[in-house]
Amino acid sequence: MKIFKKVGYVLLTLILLIVISGYVFVQLHKPDYSGEKKLPKLHNEVQVYFDEYGVPHIYGETEEDAFRALGYVHAQDRLWQMELLRRIGSGGLSQVFGKDLIGTDKFFLSLGIDEASEKAVSKLDMNGDAATIMQAYLDGLNQFIAEGPTPIEFYLTGIDQTEFTITDVYNIMGYMAFSFAMGHKTDPLLSNIKDKLGPEYLKDLAIHSDTSTVWIKNYKNNPVDSVGNSVTALVTEALGKVNLPLFEGSNSWVLAPARTKNGKVIFANDPHIGFAQPSVWYEAHLETPTYSKYGYHIAGIPFPVLGHNRDIAYGMTMFENDDVDFYFEENNPENADQYRLNGTWAEYESVTKTIKVKDSSDIKFTFKKSVHGPILNGIADQIQGERPISMYWVYTQEENTVVDAFYEISHATNLGEFTSALPKIHAPGLNIMYGDAKGNIGWFATAKLWQVPDSVNTKLVFDADNKPSDTREFLDFEKNPQAVNPPRNYVYSANNQPDSISGMLYPGYYLPENRAKRIVQLLDPKSDWDKNDVSSMILDVNSPVHLEIAQDLMGAINIKEVSDKETKVLDALKAWDGIYSLDNEGGTIYTRWVYQVLENIFEDELGAEQFEQLLATHVLKRTIAPIIKNDTSVWWDDVSTPEILEQRSEIIKKSLVEAIGSLESDFGPDIAQWTWNKVHTLEHGHPIGQVDALRSFFNVGPFPIEGTREVINNLAFPYDSTGLYKVSSGPSTRRIVDFSDVENSISILPTGQSGNPFSEHYKDQAEMYVNGEFRKMMMNEEEIRSTKKSVLIFSPN
Repeated sequence: MKIFKKVGYVLLTLILLIVISGYVFVQLHKPDYSGEKKLPKLHNEVQVYFDEYGVPHIYGETEEDAFRALGYVHAQDRLWQMELLRRIGSGGLSQVFGKDLIGTDKFFLSLGIDEASEKAVSKLDMNGDAATIMQAYLDGLNQFIAEGPTPIEFYLTGIDQTEFTITDVYNIMGYMAFSFAMGHKTDPLLSNIKDKLGPEYLKDLAIHSDTSTVWIKNYKNNPVDSVGNSVTALVTEALGKVNLPLFEGSNSWVLAPARTKNGKVIFANDPHIGFAQPSVWYEAHLETPTYSKYGYHIAGIPFPVLGHNRDIAYGMTMFENDDVDFYFEENNPENADQYRLNGTWAEYESVTKTIKVKDSSDIKFTFKKSVHGPILNGIADQIQGERPISMYWVYTQEENTVVDAFYEISHATNLGEFTSALPKIHAPGLNIMYGDAKGNIGWFATAKLWQVPDSVNTKLVFDADNKPSDTREFLDFEKNPQAVNPPRNYVYSANNQPDSISGMLYPGYYLPENRAKRIVQLLDPKSDWDKNDVSSMILDVNSPVHLEIAQDLMGAINIKEVSDKETKVLDALKAWDGIYSLDNEGGTIYTRWVYQVLENIFEDELGAEQFEQLLATHVLKRTIAPIIKNDTSVWWDDVSTPEILEQRSEIIKKSLVEAIGSLESDFGPDIAQWTWNKVHTLEHGHPIGQVDALRSFFNVGPFPIEGTREVINNLAFPYDSTGLYKVSSGPSTRRIVDFSDVENSISILPTGQSGNPFSEHYKDQAEMYVNGEFRKMMMNEEEIRSTKKSVLIFSPN
């Protein structure tokens, strides 16, 4: 008995030691939100007040000091995220995750993001204001690396922490630019459809600019103040393994004083980005004698991409312009190192790169480049065949001044200074939204836009006999789509078709009119908006367009030929109001039915792989409504039954039967059980959370959530055969700035401020976000000091 007691005491002691050690480890690896720290190169003390949600309010005597402190506190909450983002463009993911990411690293290295970054940095004035602030931010970031606790992800992956450089800032911006592009998902696929099936199969896809849809209208006036297959199928799959966010879409609208109850501008913005943990934005409020900004920062980038102060507010949506093109190159049959260029043979540039691979030897690979860009054969596995195909991307081909643009945007004090910075954004294409305390509002489509010849179809791969000139002529920025203080007294963007420029509708990968139509429908009749009204609108989950499509589907059904069960399902759909609440059945029926229709329309011609690729494009989103109306489309026929010519009504009826069967299989025969909360869920995935044993620790959720694809509260998901709509992207923040009461402006993040799973702010906003709640963006110094949760003081060495 005594032996058992001794063994018991020993085991109890070991358990206590493990618990104590775990507790100590957690405490040592939490972010420091209070106390005092020495920070080299500071000129004066900096106070950082953390509010109850972990947002730092940074007060310094100089901008350099404030950004130096920002670098430190940003790193302690988001260093792992910074590490991953800087590795994408420089081909460093395989070093973290192993062989599965080699294809991703090859692709991004071939794009030339790292080379473009090095070129931009070589031209940077290191004594200029932008470089000085960047370096101050990096000083703080690197100080945390030197003295702060190592994030747990570095232990789990076995990689070392290394200092960040200005080149890393540009590499992160390069990844951001690439994730906006849609051409890489679309152009090669459309070319394959044309070559495989014929041009008639492109006719009914919504490829070109639409003259019948809701446009974002131009308006220019004087302001109040003076002043192959899908090239990246492999990349998308690989990035999915590490849950890195892709930029997807966005909403924004800005109301002029004539539209608001209090006679001041109200600004709303909710950029739609892929969900991941940590979420994209880090909020920080900086105050110095020369700089004041409540900003939203991307990990590793010092300048806020979204922001406001008491004078101006700005944000963004994705422009979705076409800035990626593909070319078929013609090899010299006698020399594979040469290609045809302007009637002569030119030498390919040969580039060799080295990839470090976890638990394996380094890999060297070589690829060719033409004047148009990298040759993708042998880099992207999806590019098959001997015919070389190259990729042109504006971001790497033209001078890169994007970082300078965001420095100037964040430091602008009025509309004139703000607009003067915008021409420096060459890519990615952004709709920059603006509002100010003086009553100005504006929308600006920013990107370097080339004058596309009428004879050129930018949505197909160019060949030697049908391609634009290799010398591109770009439009002057003032010809870009834009509106300043328009007569309708609001501006908006929902990634939809912009108005014409230079006599043409500019080609792009615009999203369908659904959200734009709803925004205009809500804004037009009302002239007494306040913050509460706008916060309700930003949460709107009503889809009039989906109701119209549902009516078209039901209109194709011969009611005399349906069973009692099918009649009950159709009655439930008829009763639906188009609102995607958690307890509605109509949205579930509609979404399941639409997927079955799309599968029956396209998969027989395309095959499973290309059908899946089509589902991931904006072209498909724009095609759904018009093709369901179109009873003469060539796509309705099922080519697997050559003896029968199927009609639209047959395919729609067949799809209804299949949708009902799948719903009954999943939830039983009771239609009341087919509710949206059972199929539409949101989980924020962490790269390490892909390991099942660690999922509950690193991931946040899942939660049932309202919304769907292409409503204002755009909680989107990929269509697939599972019938489970796992939300993949949506509002990365919801922000509302009311200039009648700017200190009580509101926002929310999808999970929390911190990317450190030991922090209390890792997921403290997650349920608020799902429930449609907001919190204050505090700017009043007295309130901040009196209600602070903690304070961290930085002092010079």
